[in-house]
Amino acid sequence: MEYHLSTPVSREDIKKLKAGDVVYISGTFLTARDKAHMRILEYFSSGKQLPFDLEGSVIFHGAPVVEKEGEEWKIVAIGPTTSARMNDLEPDVIRNGGILIVGKGGMDKSTLKALHDSCSAYLSMTGGIAVIGARMVENVAGVEWLDLGLAEAVWKLEVKDFGPLTVTMDAHMNDLYENVRQRVSENIKKMG
Repeated sequence: MEYHLSTPVSREDIKKLKAGDVVYISGTFLTARDKAHMRILEYFSSGKQLPFDLEGSVIFHGAPVVEKEGEEWKIVAIGPTTSARMNDLEPDVIRNGGILIVGKGGMDKSTLKALHDSCSAYLSMTGGIAVIGARMVENVAGVEWLDLGLAEAVWKLEVKDFGPLTVTMDAHMNDLYENVRQRVSENIKKMG
């Protein structure tokens, strides 16, 4: 199935998604890599209010290449980074409101469990298409935590039909990467 979702994304939208579905997102999403995830968790543990809302959010594992034109930021390129780097951090971020995670390469079983428990999903984007990704960004709505550096800051981006994204891990404990690994393993065994 193909879905066109708008942010904030609802849990009802997430329940419909199945591993293998294709998704396009319009609205706002947040970029967050390793250091941003660590800071988010520091805020949670200290009871501080985040400068952005995670509930119903889309969290993109990636860093834009940006340039400043006057007072405005412009996205030159944006593509996904390897999500496995956030395996230890993502479950707690998901449990605290992150509803859709976008990255590449998949994540581990603890993240899959958190996605299930929180009715969230992980979507994969093809790597190597960062210039195309930038064309789907309509506006930079803000940036937080620039002290982490341009790549690690949290960028609030307004996007239109951002995709295609593949549902790789759904809220029903389905993991597309694991399914493929199992089928390959079974086929290898059949070959003798």
